[in-house]
Amino acid sequence: MEQKRFCKALKLEDDPQLIEAYKKVHAPGAAWPEITQGMRDVGIVDMEIYLLGTQLFMIMDTVPDFDHDSAMKELATKPRQSEWEAYVSRFQKTSAEASADEKWQLMERIYKMGL
Repeated sequence: MEQKRFCKALKLEDDPQLIEAYKKVHAPGAAWPEITQGMRDVGIVDMEIYLLGTQLFMIMDTVPDFDHDSAMKELATKPRQSEWEAYVSRFQKTSAEASADEKWQLMERIYKMGL
């Protein structure tokens, strides 16, 4: 069984300084280690975030038996997770109280190139 992939979107505030700061907190080695470990603990194998203007696009690869809803609930309880979400919310068009699952909206795949 192969990994699962989830794609998500989120908008940033339309402020070039905030966008640059958001990029810095996601630079290699800048994300808090507890956040990365929490993601690994719930079955997220790899994650990439892309930016176009104020639009963020996330690609999240997970273990084959990953259950998105239960994993996101578990992730919200991990060390420093709510603190991280409050911290990055100042860059995002969202509230400081929102969990990652409430902020990042799952996208619908409408095309996949065949082999």
